[in-house]
Amino acid sequence: MQSTDLAVSAIVEHEGRFLIVEEYASGRRVLTQPGGHIETGESPEAAVVRETLEETKCDVTCKELVGVYLWVDPTSLRRYVRIIFVADYLSCDDTLKFDDGVIARHWMTLAEIESKRFMLRSPAVLRCMRDYVSGTRQSGTVLAELMPLQKHVDRVLASARIVQM
Repeated sequence: MQSTDLAVSAIVEHEGRFLIVEEYASGRRVLTQPGGHIETGESPEAAVVRETLEETKCDVTCKELVGVYLWVDPTSLRRYVRIIFVADYLSCDDTLKFDDGVIARHWMTLAEIESKRFMLRSPAVLRCMRDYVSGTRQSGTVLAELMPLQKHVDRVLASARIVQM
């Protein structure tokens, strides 16, 4: 059976720049949106808020769903499903510590992110950013119908947008 990694991520735009996490993943330095795994009993929206705070020291509120994205790593064939939300920036608290593996947070324009394409954790980072900028949104009822997500992975995969290199 093929393994599927299910995670949430936030697109946080503030003053024309996007909140980006610089971290170590799979032995390399990468850039990505804040996000991570959904904990037992946690909603995807709550996971986005928690993960953003842990990875960037920034408080956000979760808004609308951009979409569900599927990327298959061509090397390992592992499937990565990312549920991407828009989140509104509230504030940052630099007295907090970053999660293990996180190097820094950055505020970058889309052009700056595109220029660092080679550093992105996966092609899904740029794909969902471009979808966000173009106004793409998916109905939030999709997730409500699939809760709890862990029990409905096949249905989540069926509704995911395929990300290609």
